[in-house]
Amino acid sequence: MPYRDDPASEPVLPSPSAVPPQDPGTGRIAIISAGVGAGHDGAAAGLARRLTEHGYRVDRYDFLDLLPAQAGRLLCGTYHRMLTWMPEGYQRLYAATDRPSRPGVVWRALFRAAERRTLRALAPDTCAVVSTYPGASQVLGELRRRGLLTVPAFTYLTDFSVHALWVAPGIDAHLAVHPVPAAQAHARGAAAVTVAGPVTDPRFTPATAGQRAAARERFALPERAPLALLVAGSWGVGPVRRAAAEIRGTGVAVPVVVCGRNQALAEQLRRDGIEHAFGWVDDMPGLMHACDVLVQNAGGLTSLEAFAAGLPVVSYRCIPGHGHTNAAALDEAGLAVWIRDPAVLGPVLGELLHGRRGEDQRAAGLALHRSVLGPVPAIAARTGPQPTPGTPTPPKRFPGRRRIALTAVTVTATVSLGVAAPLAYAYNETPARFNAVAHYLDGDGR
Repeated sequence: MPYRDDPASEPVLPSPSAVPPQDPGTGRIAIISAGVGAGHDGAAAGLARRLTEHGYRVDRYDFLDLLPAQAGRLLCGTYHRMLTWMPEGYQRLYAATDRPSRPGVVWRALFRAAERRTLRALAPDTCAVVSTYPGASQVLGELRRRGLLTVPAFTYLTDFSVHALWVAPGIDAHLAVHPVPAAQAHARGAAAVTVAGPVTDPRFTPATAGQRAAARERFALPERAPLALLVAGSWGVGPVRRAAAEIRGTGVAVPVVVCGRNQALAEQLRRDGIEHAFGWVDDMPGLMHACDVLVQNAGGLTSLEAFAAGLPVVSYRCIPGHGHTNAAALDEAGLAVWIRDPAVLGPVLGELLHGRRGEDQRAAGLALHRSVLGPVPAIAARTGPQPTPGTPTPPKRFPGRRRIALTAVTVTATVSLGVAAPLAYAYNETPARFNAVAHYLDGDGR
């Protein structure tokens, strides 16, 4: 669904008959994701599956591994700790970096440090690169802008809201799952914004009566009670215990909680009296077949999977940062109601389980997965033969001293992001002081 040149115009919806069929791909496409939670990797897996089905060879890379000096793993761990221990601090950092200007000096140092490894990782016959992570998009955009990457670079926007770091100059096209994030990306100046739709696993489908009964028996769930599936991402973060207790307290539905890799949370929930608390679940399509409504707190891949499974979705007790912005975007799209007041949790769940509101949301969610052709045509349309090797400026070689200096800059930047920012908040500093640290990290000098 490309946009017209006029920023105020509405997106153009191509009909399937208006889009010429694409020949099967014969080239190699690289996908760069990041092991930060599971959403970015999940989108990468869906893209890889679609591209492979169309004849492309696919290589996958983790952006965290492309950062030197273990910087990626430290950043991932810090992000996890901030969401767990100091969510207010993460909210301030998220807001401070969500501006349309180029990334600050610390971020630029980190991204620059990944450029050489990214170029070296790509196979010589790579004909396109797709990013499902904002940091990777920043690196690819800069490489394209400077002529060091000679094949098209795409960003697949995994979130329903678009943070500033998702939009990088130099990226050839931005692929969104829905018109709402597409409009946000377009407003931020993203190039060639196209609504490509979700890339969820095909096992996520509406359950038949037989599948529903079999799934409930397999997971030892009540046979007839309405079930609210409460998810908190692969890390199990956010006020999950409070949300589970409040769902149970409504008497409208029985909470079924998935805690991801947070086994300690699952055990605590059982001690709280939440009978159906799971850790990591391999068969999420089956568990969704067993349940009647999804309650989520981040607005990521699981929401898209629930739409495909025909479940109405509620955003509740959302994590800060992208949890709030995604909830607002999903609400705007009419796909998931955002409950801010616990007093209306019970009535809204009742409407979604038994009323017209639930029927409308189920229909909207299923329509999302049927309304567009998917990302492969958009990628294929811009993916041509690889330019002759040697045409672009060759990547810079870093002699010993410069390589040591680059590593030192990377370590310094990582320590600033991974240690200074959390400490500024954790050691009883004022919010104003934390904001000053966040602004420094983003490079505006205030």
